[in-house]
Amino acid sequence: MTKATVPQASITFGSSRRDFVVELNKRVNDYFRSNKIERHCNAEMIVKTVVMFLLYFVPYVLIITNTVTSTASLLGLAFIMGIGLAGIGLSVMHDANHGAYSKKRWVNDFIGYSLNMLGATSFNWKVQHNVLHHSYTNIFEEDEDISPRGALRMAPQSEWKPVHRYQHLYAWFLYGLMTIVWVIFKDFSRLIKYQRNGLLHAQKTTVAAQWAVLAITKIVYIAYAFVIPLMTTDLLWWQVLIGLIFMHYVAGFILAIIFQPAHVVEGTEYPEPDEHKSLEHNWAIHQLLTTTNYGNGSRLLSWYVGGLNFQIEHHLFPHICHVHYRKISTIVKATAQEFGLPYKSYKTFGGAVMAHARMLKHLGASQ
Repeated sequence: MTKATVPQASITFGSSRRDFVVELNKRVNDYFRSNKIERHCNAEMIVKTVVMFLLYFVPYVLIITNTVTSTASLLGLAFIMGIGLAGIGLSVMHDANHGAYSKKRWVNDFIGYSLNMLGATSFNWKVQHNVLHHSYTNIFEEDEDISPRGALRMAPQSEWKPVHRYQHLYAWFLYGLMTIVWVIFKDFSRLIKYQRNGLLHAQKTTVAAQWAVLAITKIVYIAYAFVIPLMTTDLLWWQVLIGLIFMHYVAGFILAIIFQPAHVVEGTEYPEPDEHKSLEHNWAIHQLLTTTNYGNGSRLLSWYVGGLNFQIEHHLFPHICHVHYRKISTIVKATAQEFGLPYKSYKTFGGAVMAHARMLKHLGASQ
């Protein structure tokens, strides 16, 4: 059970109920030890990795080799690429950038760079997700996942605007723009922000190195995703652009509706630090209060989303590969209940999405 390293102790977690943390760690460690299995990837994970990359690259090859030329078929291939793009993000890159894919760091780093292959940068993702979101889940002005987003209000502490009354209706359209915004704008704005607030230094890297990686990432992505199709097919520039936008829209929508019901959902909490920037509960209990599982009975859902429907297990044990979440979830749930702590879960994915919609409506209703 690990909390990420941050540049300064801006928030202090409580130290009570350490007995729960000790016991949970012991039971999970005993599970792996007694069953003589590794915490990292297995054959299932390797097969999944291959499948996700094939979902992305096979349609791409069919497009640039002019194997498929009809408009409907090309859009269909772009749709499949969007599914593959989201699948790589959910099931492959995510584990690698948490250090959970392999016990070898170079393997995690190599596979983690698959995000750069998709047009974004793994460094920015790791800072926003691993450092800020996992450390300070649902804490306003610390967790960037619930930070103010103009037309979207994701936390009760965020400024309310009249347009938010309708966010439960229009949010679904905006969700599809997630990866498009990240590739075009967010990578640049976040790197500037992390440079200013010292997070680059805290992660033991340099400004020059990360700007170089970002520049190379964007150039390579534009080259293979836009220029090569333009050179090898009869498609016009605007047709290629439409295909790219459609692919990213599909991926962005999938990613959003997987991540949002885990934290911005009915029943979740938004803990507020006191005047000393201290929280009542320890970090592990904080995760139980701010995180929700869903659809744990669906093996197909779990397979595609990289076990992120077991979000509680992921937040408590981000360095364990997601293929093990189903097994350790029984341990986590039983231990939480034994200590009188919450274990929040929606039976189905659809139920969680509806609960997210109701939360959007609640947050948009008033100040």
